[in-house]
Amino acid sequence: MTFIQTERTKLKRLPKRGHFDRETVYGILDEGFICHVGFAPEGQPVVIPTGYARAGDKLYIHGSQASRMLKTLSGGVDACVTVTIIDGLVLARSAFHHSMNYRSVVIFGRATLIEDHEEKMAALLALSEHIVRGRWAEVREPTEQEMRATTVLSLPLVEASAKVRTGPPIDDEEDYALPVWAGVVPLRLEAGEPIKDPRLPDGIEVPEYARNYKR
Repeated sequence: MTFIQTERTKLKRLPKRGHFDRETVYGILDEGFICHVGFAPEGQPVVIPTGYARAGDKLYIHGSQASRMLKTLSGGVDACVTVTIIDGLVLARSAFHHSMNYRSVVIFGRATLIEDHEEKMAALLALSEHIVRGRWAEVREPTEQEMRATTVLSLPLVEASAKVRTGPPIDDEEDYALPVWAGVVPLRLEAGEPIKDPRLPDGIEVPEYARNYKR
């Protein structure tokens, strides 16, 4: 199943890198950590980085009830949300053709405020599991006061597209003979050794999901 291309999601530059299938778009969203939310309150452009999670055909973002961004978005303004994963530095023989291998998603839409208690709790569960799967089952759940202090928004995944670059550098034909190294420096996000809280009591072992965390 694919997303319908719109004037906002149709790729005008390097359209061959565009992907509109849900498998690609959802795969990128499920691997990323941070999205950037763009909107223009009173005509002033603002872009805010924040955590997110996908559950089915919805994207959830959350934060403090006092958040200016969430208050503005809950009013039904147009938003543009982006997620990008960098996979490598592409080093060409010319400065002009240097690039990056990446996977990115752009989403357009209007977010709605989640007020139903069960739906809000389910969204917070999705946000927690998106970051560390299995963590929610071990920690204390939010209290009613904490729930009231937290705003959760839902953005429908209707108008979305992905753009992906893979492979080696693409140089001008005459530059391939230059005595300059060219290729790709792969990049990846890798978890380090867990560092315990100094106030952690003795005898509490590092859980498997933290000891062998993988994205």
